[in-house]
Amino acid sequence: MRHRSVADLMTPGAVAVQPGTAFGEIARLLDEYDISAVPVVDEAGRTLGVVSEADLLRRHIERTPSNTADSLMTSPAVVARPRWSAIRAARVMAEKGVKRLPVVDDEGLLIGVLSRGDLVQLFLRRDRAIQEEILEDVLTRTLGVPPSAVTVEVSDGTVTLSGTLARRSLVVVAVRLCESVDGVVEVVNRLTYETDDRAALRGREPVEPPEPV
Repeated sequence: MRHRSVADLMTPGAVAVQPGTAFGEIARLLDEYDISAVPVVDEAGRTLGVVSEADLLRRHIERTPSNTADSLMTSPAVVARPRWSAIRAARVMAEKGVKRLPVVDDEGLLIGVLSRGDLVQLFLRRDRAIQEEILEDVLTRTLGVPPSAVTVEVSDGTVTLSGTLARRSLVVVAVRLCESVDGVVEVVNRLTYETDDRAALRGREPVEPPEPV
């Protein structure tokens, strides 16, 4: 299985400003491009910080003398790397409370921007594409389950699994792998199994040696 990365979802060629860009110009850019924040970069293109709508509002409310990007920006910027998984980027957004992440390369150069809207694209995958990935990658290639053993139905991102697998432990693994597929909102598990191998698995757990007498 291949999860889509930040590089797959980001908007390349991001709108950016210089440290000396004035308040009014920043506000105009946010409005013109319908974005909530803009990266601040130096002459080499390295990301120094981010100026958001919240930064502009704070300056307006507090009536501070700050009037250029270098005095308005939040620094250092919370950034993403192109090779990150979309899940990792989403977690960073949630933890830091930001709506957009500048995407930088290994040298810190700005190469794009990832927004919450870009991440939503994960959940707009066609049901057919999700179904094919589960049947071909999860069940057949990863778990070695014959396609005839499991029926996979997908409706608006909700996956319903039905059929019979050889072992109970395989059912648990199948459900977890399906939940990790891009675009899956929920997995409804209607799978049954031929053998309950929980006891056998517990029997493989290491036994503590007896203490010496």
